[in-house]
Amino acid sequence: MPDDLIKYDLDSVLAPISRANGLPNAHYTDPATIARENRAALEHQWAALAVGADVPENGDAKPIEFLGQPLLLLRDDTGAVRVFFNICRHRGMILVDAPRKIEGAIRCPYHSWCYAKDGRLVATPHVGGPGQNQHEGIERATLGLKEVRSHIWRDVVFINLSGDALDFETQHQAALTRWAEFEKPLYHGGEDSCFTLDVNTNWKLAVENYCESYHLPWVHPGLNSYSRLEDHFHIEEEQRFSGQGTLVYRQLKDEKGQSFPDFDGLSQTWDTAAEYIALYPNVLLGVHRDHAFAIILEPVAHNRTREHVHLYYATPKTDPDLRAKNAKLWKDVFIEDIFVVEGMQKGRAAAGFDGGRFAPAMDGPTHMFHQWVAQRLRDTESGL
Repeated sequence: MPDDLIKYDLDSVLAPISRANGLPNAHYTDPATIARENRAALEHQWAALAVGADVPENGDAKPIEFLGQPLLLLRDDTGAVRVFFNICRHRGMILVDAPRKIEGAIRCPYHSWCYAKDGRLVATPHVGGPGQNQHEGIERATLGLKEVRSHIWRDVVFINLSGDALDFETQHQAALTRWAEFEKPLYHGGEDSCFTLDVNTNWKLAVENYCESYHLPWVHPGLNSYSRLEDHFHIEEEQRFSGQGTLVYRQLKDEKGQSFPDFDGLSQTWDTAAEYIALYPNVLLGVHRDHAFAIILEPVAHNRTREHVHLYYATPKTDPDLRAKNAKLWKDVFIEDIFVVEGMQKGRAAAGFDGGRFAPAMDGPTHMFHQWVAQRLRDTESGL
């Protein structure tokens, strides 16, 4: 895409909502444009990679590929969750090829160089010749695993591949402040409280759809029957996050009328309210008085996204039947969105589509996300 056309398109996206267009088709279909966007919107920001519950015990390791980068999610011997490049510093061999528990050191399957779970290189067998495990040219202290800058909030593991983003607390102070009441222990519901959806769409369309409540009457008629469109409100924090909230949250109950325990110390606002935000770039979060969720959007390809959904509760033990019921409820809701985001992806093949227009009264959260992407591109390509 010519530079002058890029500038024109981004100017249109950055315009006020009453006359703005959405991101042009190339941002959903063109590999070169998407590569530039990935650098700006994912590599140079705090992107969501996984959740801490993916590695629940010390020594648990999970290889993850993100934007083509081989990474290793690992809980070390102190219980800290860390992210390393999943490669040996010797010849670049992949260290861990499947999720597993590491009992001792991380051993390279090629030449058996070994790394402690904190990343230190601790063994280099025969590096100086047969039976000689050291060599003056191999300084172990400088050849540990390369660690990726990471931060955990609400059990979500965020990474900054470029290493040059603001501190997470500075970047997302507004979100931390907004949900300060929910800064309490979160307990993952376990295997029955997580699921993955493979969707044939660009990851951004999943964000765009999640941000707004405009589609509820037609896409989610069951949900809209009790939490109506008019019960919802916009959440808009410029260049940080956007989403929607409802004033009518109805707790799930079992046959005996029992519900999940509430998070302690919440204000009365949350007796009936709930909020759902897309924390830019690629994590969708929801909070309720008695449970929460996180959806990690994995950008598999320009037209494929893997949605990793995790449900959390206020106490470590909750009723398994009620958890399963809650997981099914949310899975059904998220499945209802698939035809929409896949349909929009197919629509991006239309040469006559100009990025679309926004309904000024209803699409503010979605337009805000488009502006964020456009501004990240503008800033990155101007060296800011």
